Amino acid sequence: MTDRHDLPAGFRWGVSTAAYQIEGAVDEDGRGRSIWDTFCERPGAVKNGDSGRVACDHYHRWPEDVALMRELGLDTYRFSLAWTRVQPTGRGPANPAGLDFYERLVDGLLEAGITPLPTLFHWDLPQALEGEGGWLHRDTAHRFAEYAALAADRLGDRVPAWITLNEPFVHMVYGYALGIHAPGRTLMLDALPAAHHQLLAHGLAAAELRGRGLDVLIANNLTPVRPASDAPEDRAATEAYDALHNRLFTDPLLLGRYPDLSAYGVGPDLHGAVRDGDLDLISAPGLDGLGVNYYNPTRIAAPTDPGLPFAEAPIEGVPRTHFGWPVVPEGLYELLLTLRGRYSDALPPITVTENGCSTDAALDDTPRIDYLAGHLDALARATADGIDVRGYCTWSLLDNFEWGEGYGERFGLVHVDFASQQRTPKASYAWYRDLIAAQRAKSVAS
Repeated sequence: MTDRHDLPAGFRWGVSTAAYQIEGAVDEDGRGRSIWDTFCERPGAVKNGDSGRVACDHYHRWPEDVALMRELGLDTYRFSLAWTRVQPTGRGPANPAGLDFYERLVDGLLEAGITPLPTLFHWDLPQALEGEGGWLHRDTAHRFAEYAALAADRLGDRVPAWITLNEPFVHMVYGYALGIHAPGRTLMLDALPAAHHQLLAHGLAAAELRGRGLDVLIANNLTPVRPASDAPEDRAATEAYDALHNRLFTDPLLLGRYPDLSAYGVGPDLHGAVRDGDLDLISAPGLDGLGVNYYNPTRIAAPTDPGLPFAEAPIEGVPRTHFGWPVVPEGLYELLLTLRGRYSDALPPITVTENGCSTDAALDDTPRIDYLAGHLDALARATADGIDVRGYCTWSLLDNFEWGEGYGERFGLVHVDFASQQRTPKASYAWYRDLIAAQRAKSVAS
């Protein structure tokens, strides 16, 4: 097994969070209403009726959280801006108080020697825009570009690189196709325009960011897709699933075209959403990095439901997280090799922007240490094989609001008592801190 410390000189270590999952303070300082505020009020939508109204109270406790990051010795903090703090209704002038908060956070990070890596959209669309159609409406992409410009104008002198979108695949499928995340629509394949309009938003925002001399990344949830057997039917289903989960949100960026979705009865215009010039904008040269969020592979078999060209099959014989997700570290290595083989010179440098697991251990979270160690071994193998991976951000710094699961799943290096808001570092926090220190010492020595 490759030594997990054997990573390239200059490799950047980080953690990730998201605004709605940690900030709280949903009614303060002019913040507008988001689709998650609305969704959490729907009976039965979120376990235990939980919401992000308070979450980790990061809005007030951010200095304490930055101190925890400083102690970890991080290079990078990946977080998201709440669109509704910057533009309460998703249009119009900026809300100064919202930008003031992010300016305080950015300055605090820089004082701690940590580079901010903000994500502009992590699923918390302004409710006002959802009322006009949300990501099914093309105009939302243009509103997003205006929001990006407002954020960059305030913070771009201190924040050199920006992630436009987080996991547009998950947001489209869970939010618009299946209805298990906000905004809770159940459109199935009629949700595909939400894919294109998110990518169009990326292209429009990227132009604004590049015009200000800033680097641009995008982060997506990607998975190696494996057939349940060598049967032709299973292999065909695997290709169909791979096209939807992986290629739909990567081919347009790097190849300037959508994958073949004919297995779904869908043409290249994605139900009329694609217009002339859109793909040129989406694939404009200059993507400075690809964020890869990896949690597990996917095993696919021939369809059992006539409405879909695939069926998901269980992955047997591996450990599982508290969430029930299979733990397959070599899947990260497999995924990175697949990306290089598929996109070759078009593949930009990679940052692993999310990777982590939920456990039911309070403080002695040995399963999380084992999970992270295995995935970092796989990552070191990939870099040893010449794949350009620049950094790694584990999910997550803090236990937080885990979307539809409420507060029942804990992904944090730091335990949060949600009643008292007390933060207590777990065993994995100390392990990650020591790993970073050892990696840094090794880089200096070499």
